[in-house]
Amino acid sequence: MSSQSVTVRVPAKVNVQLAVGGRRPDGFHGLASVFFAVGLYDRVTVAPAERLSVGVTGTDAAHVPADGSNLAAKAVRLLAAHHGIDSSVRLDIAKDIPVAGGMAGGSADAAAALVACDALWSTRTSPEALGRIAAELGSDVPFALLGGVALGEGRGELLTPVPVGGTFHWVFAVADGGLSTPAVYGECDRLRGLTTGAAEHQVPAPVADPALLAALRDGDAAALGAALSNDLQPAALSLRPALAATLRAGSEAGAIGSLVSGSGPTCAFLAKDPQSAQTVADALTASGTCREVRSAEGPVGGAAVV
Repeated sequence: MSSQSVTVRVPAKVNVQLAVGGRRPDGFHGLASVFFAVGLYDRVTVAPAERLSVGVTGTDAAHVPADGSNLAAKAVRLLAAHHGIDSSVRLDIAKDIPVAGGMAGGSADAAAALVACDALWSTRTSPEALGRIAAELGSDVPFALLGGVALGEGRGELLTPVPVGGTFHWVFAVADGGLSTPAVYGECDRLRGLTTGAAEHQVPAPVADPALLAALRDGDAAALGAALSNDLQPAALSLRPALAATLRAGSEAGAIGSLVSGSGPTCAFLAKDPQSAQTVADALTASGTCREVRSAEGPVGGAAVV
């Protein structure tokens, strides 16, 4: 076990496709989710300590729990229990991924904590075991370990890497405040006219879009932009109607594709090149329809020690 600290950098994600099926008996919805890791990063540092504690700095840090309820702290406890060792570490999270924005920042931090503690403790956990622990923590956590682009099935935790033929350029419009993921899924069900207990068999099984997978494989930004889809977008817009103005502002500025990221409320815009991305970013900033604008490229790798 190392006496030194370990820092892991972990990326945000955007769902370039999010196909939502019915509610399963376990309460989760069936998904076909094409995750895409982008170059906005949190950094998680772990160091030996007398007890497990959490500190959070950076973007929206005040909105992130700095106690045992933090998902990264839960990750530390699960990994320690898996190996039968003590979970006493100091966990410092430097936030740069938007909080509660549909970009899996909390899940990313949990994945980073797993990788960091595995290195700190020299436990050499197998990728398979690490993936199982990640899946216990949440549907997005396994992808944050993997990075790149992957199709997530089941409730999103069953991952298949997707080949990608190039670099894509993204602009993200960060909204004021967050959206509750359970609330967005609940609104999705409501808009579909579904009852909570009988949804699964009433909705077609979600599948990945072949046109979207081909666009990724070919590195074809225009085709990817045309294929972007999110079944949760109507629900996010229902709960936060102002997002429609954000989506319109980015599209009018020349984005070749746009959608709400995951459960929202961050809006994601695909641009054809870096210059177009800058134009879209400038227009979104000037539009007054969002709190902050961020640009990033992808795909990028998953959680890694730095």
